[in-house]
Amino acid sequence: MTSDDKARTGPDPAGFGPAVAHHAWRLSGRIVAGVGQLLLWILTGIGTLLRPLAVRLGARLTGGAGRRPAPGTPPGAPAGAPPGGVTAPLPRWINTWREVVGSWYFAPLTGLALAIAALAELAPREDSPLSLAGGFAVAATLPLVWRRENLRPVAAVVLSAVAASLLTGQILLVTTSFAALYTLYALGRQLPRQSTGVLAVGSVATIAVVYLAAGTLDEIPWPAPIVAVLAAIGLGDARRVVESAGRTEAEAAERTNETLTRLTAVQREQAVMRERARIARELHDVVAHSVSMIAVQAETAPYTMEDLSPEARAGYTEIARTAREALVEMRRLLSVLRADAKPEPDAANSPQPRLDRLPDLIEQHRGAGGRVDLAVHGDPRDLSTTVELSAYRIVQEALTNARRHAPGAGVHVDLMFLPDRLAVRVRDDGASAPTQVLNREAPGSRTAILDPAGPTSVDGRTRVQAPDSGGGHGLLGMRERATMLGGRFSAGPAAEGGFLVEAELPLTREGNSHRGHGSQAPPGRP
Repeated sequence: MTSDDKARTGPDPAGFGPAVAHHAWRLSGRIVAGVGQLLLWILTGIGTLLRPLAVRLGARLTGGAGRRPAPGTPPGAPAGAPPGGVTAPLPRWINTWREVVGSWYFAPLTGLALAIAALAELAPREDSPLSLAGGFAVAATLPLVWRRENLRPVAAVVLSAVAASLLTGQILLVTTSFAALYTLYALGRQLPRQSTGVLAVGSVATIAVVYLAAGTLDEIPWPAPIVAVLAAIGLGDARRVVESAGRTEAEAAERTNETLTRLTAVQREQAVMRERARIARELHDVVAHSVSMIAVQAETAPYTMEDLSPEARAGYTEIARTAREALVEMRRLLSVLRADAKPEPDAANSPQPRLDRLPDLIEQHRGAGGRVDLAVHGDPRDLSTTVELSAYRIVQEALTNARRHAPGAGVHVDLMFLPDRLAVRVRDDGASAPTQVLNREAPGSRTAILDPAGPTSVDGRTRVQAPDSGGGHGLLGMRERATMLGGRFSAGPAAEGGFLVEAELPLTREGNSHRGHGSQAPPGRP
């Protein structure tokens, strides 16, 4: 059949009925929605009219929470609280009720009052307290006096007494009903979820047995007791879930606070260790450099100056002794400061000598009797303070080590300005004469043990080795300065003789560019 034939014959009678039903269903939904919207408008209007009255009543009951403090309100008092710090009625009543409920005497008083109420409820029915009904009433209410200390035994007594009274045909009292429902609520609040389900099933089964075996509850529709029992147990279980969630949140907040406290302590400790490392590095770079120069010059003065008086020789000896003692004490101090300390990632607070002061450092080395030449390769330009400071300190320490371990050696300092980094190279030619070595194995000794060949002279000067001031902190400090910038550092014997120190300092720090950690110091080097 074509579409023209369908148009001539009209709509299909088989599909007409469902279409009408569908349209009727949609129309009924719109009617209900319209009625609901009308009622919503009416309720909204009534709420708008009553809102000022509700706000005023709420302010009187709760102390005006959310309002601005009234004039004359003491500092720290709640907003809207009456002058003089008087608490509003509703919060005051709630706080008082919480205090009473939390006291030890609340359970005995309420249990005793419920037992008295049960006996009073029996009085109009001419049932003696000493009768079976009175016994069941007392057994179903009086044990609640001890419900806090022994809830489960008390619940067993109360529920058994109520069930026995119903099965024996006793009249259901309001007080005993309340006692039973309250006991179910308390059990639901304390028992775990599975035990609560078993309790609900057992309670419903007990009600069914009572309806089938006794006529005590015939006047009450059977859904009512079932709903009441399940509601009591459900409310107790819901209260347990809420309290458990509250405890969980409190424990989580406490753990978070403890974690934050520990994290703060760790950060503070790390900051202290970084500061100790910075102080140790600066003490070694600045103070040890100058004191070692004093020690070298005082040691060599008696051999390089002629016609010195005994008093002058004694003075130089005392200066050298004092310098050695200062270096020993500094070594101990650096060992304490560097204990468990990490390299400082930020040199913003460090002293700021830059490469423009390198000629002064060269002159200081020459003034102490050393030979040094400086060569600059590439296009010199201004670099960051951290890079120039690290380069300056590396050259300074390398010159100090050359004076200490290779007196008289020539030192060659090369600075290479590359496009992406600054390369520093310091090489000495090695010691040119036997050296006078201090006896470090005899603590407190003030004498010197000479080389077996005896003190010899080169160009009229006897070479004397300065005492070790760093105890290994020199190369360590240079390595730290290079690696904290993401550069490379190496130190060791040079292929052509002497000792070689090389460092490469990137002009832009790369977080993953710790490519080298430096070589180990050979014997005899700090």
